Amino acid sequence: MEGGASGTVTCGSWIRRPENVYLVVLGRSRTRPGSSSVIEIFSFDPKTTSLSSSPLAVYGIEFEIKSGVRQIVCDISILFELYGQETNLKLFAKELPPLQDAGPQKCLAFSVDGSRFATGGLDGHLRILEWPSLRIIVDEVRAHKSFRDMDFSLDSEFLASTSTDGSARIWKIEDGVPLTTLARNSDEKIELCRFSKDGTKPFLFCSVQKGDKAVTAVYDISTWNKIGHKRLLRKPASIMSISLDGKYLALGSKDGDICVVEVKKMEISHWSKRLHLGTSIASLEFCPNERVVLTTSSQWGAMVTKLTVPADWKEWQIYLLLLGLFLASAVAFYIFFENSDSFWNFPSARQQQTRPELSSFLGDAQSDDQNMWNAFGPLDM
Repeated sequence: MEGGASGTVTCGSWIRRPENVYLVVLGRSRTRPGSSSVIEIFSFDPKTTSLSSSPLAVYGIEFEIKSGVRQIVCDISILFELYGQETNLKLFAKELPPLQDAGPQKCLAFSVDGSRFATGGLDGHLRILEWPSLRIIVDEVRAHKSFRDMDFSLDSEFLASTSTDGSARIWKIEDGVPLTTLARNSDEKIELCRFSKDGTKPFLFCSVQKGDKAVTAVYDISTWNKIGHKRLLRKPASIMSISLDGKYLALGSKDGDICVVEVKKMEISHWSKRLHLGTSIASLEFCPNERVVLTTSSQWGAMVTKLTVPADWKEWQIYLLLLGLFLASAVAFYIFFENSDSFWNFPSARQQQTRPELSSFLGDAQSDDQNMWNAFGPLDM
């Protein structure tokens, strides 16, 4: 889906609907003075891995949509709420009073559980709010020189943020103060950051530019020390994303490539070269329940790509496997039972008739008693 007369696609994200239907929201910025920016909602077909040819809903706005927006929030002071079914969707604009004078923002982020919302301004102003009450938790005017990227930890306890000057900070949200600054060498610039999301490996992934060499560094969040790095994309990254189940990490380059890494092995599982040829990838998002990614760029618009990674087990497949194992166990037990001489393999009635009577071994109980009394002789009364 290419950007056309209606504007240049600058950002995109997935929308999860209650009926387990997934939609895509795209933001198109105005291309000339006097024109309006547009928010568009498209349906997604998992069978064909494609978006609908025309939007389900369109909303025109007067301000410019900036790239890097990771949720359906624009201009930071406006929230768009989605109502209706897929055949009749409507967008309603709602003002966010605490953010009316926030100004241009470089990055926005929601926590995994949806209880926290953070904004990083062009001026380096950090705001962390409760969602949806909008109670301000952190309001730090000079958090950075200017924001580059941010992400919440899985438990919503920490926020990692990076600056355009190459520094990175970790914030303990409830305390409202920076917990630490990630160590780096003088020739290193920490650019992008994502927390692990699988619940077992407490890591923070960061893209680091070391001179002309790009690497992905891994930090232990219990000590905030770097435990290693690896060259994955092998070129400067413009965007980083991680799947909701934490199994895959994705990197998008400044010249249109994407690579998807299996976190457990830290090895590349999928590579799409020249996906957005010659253009920096502005947004990169995993579909919540499919191994599919949504990417956008100013020149090529929005693209949906199916990943060439091993298929995940579906719930019905797991139950079918368990049923098969149970039936196999039952058959194996029956075969063992029929061919064994164990105590529990009782003899049949015919086998019992051919065996000697128990009395032949023990004798007649009545005659044995009489012989025993006769041995003592007659009793004197």
